[in-house]
Amino acid sequence: MQVQFYSPRNNLLKEYMEGYYFITKKKIGNPVIYWTFPNNYCIAAVYQNTELKLEENRISVSASMHKNIASSLVSRYVSPIEIVQNDVTDEITIYFKPLGINSFIDDVQKLFSRNIIEFDPFPDYREEMNRVFNIREREPQIDAFEDYWIKKIIRKNMYPIKDILSDVESDKKISEIAEKYNMSRQYLNKYFRNHLGKSPSEFRKIHRFRTSIAQKGKNRNLTELAYDSLFYDQSHFIKDFKQFTTLNPSRFFHDVDTGKENVWLILD
Repeated sequence: MQVQFYSPRNNLLKEYMEGYYFITKKKIGNPVIYWTFPNNYCIAAVYQNTELKLEENRISVSASMHKNIASSLVSRYVSPIEIVQNDVTDEITIYFKPLGINSFIDDVQKLFSRNIIEFDPFPDYREEMNRVFNIREREPQIDAFEDYWIKKIIRKNMYPIKDILSDVESDKKISEIAEKYNMSRQYLNKYFRNHLGKSPSEFRKIHRFRTSIAQKGKNRNLTELAYDSLFYDQSHFIKDFKQFTTLNPSRFFHDVDTGKENVWLILD
């Protein structure tokens, strides 16, 4: 399934969103089933005239006989999520950057209660997303979509979590980060989870995994890729790949087109 990924045009929105894509309703034969793999984004999907079934590691999408807006949010997963498209319905999927969703929602902790939840963040969300769907020209549709989300931005003081996040991504030891901010390691874990829905060590493992996917074309072999992506050694590289994908790295890179914006494994 081919989709075009859009980066936000508004510079303010770029601070919080990595991007979004649209899928337009069409008839399909057999269901389209694919896996999406762990990352550190919060991913919101909103659908028009759609029935959603949300399970622990699966989202099933079917056309609805009734006019409605359905929406889901994926905030944390450490193994593939299976997407079952029984029907391809109108959809907009949004990738919020790490910490990005914090600047739209006052109480983000409620979003992290499960890895997949129903998402209805604002009183006017369903009405306004329905309005966006009903704009059939892509350019004005993008303008309306971005205008809506820009109006929802909440300016917050993100210190020190923003700096802590940067330290985690740069591979500093968790104990050193805790000491730097005068926190116990236990409190640091809780503080980090409250803002990002996962522990620093879990975030870091996923960050390495995603870095390795992005770096694949720049390395001569998987051993070089493992070290350039800040894995301790080849065995950790293989272990994490099997956890996040169920596949070893060589099989993953053979079966998955990592050159696309959306790194999916289409299942037969």
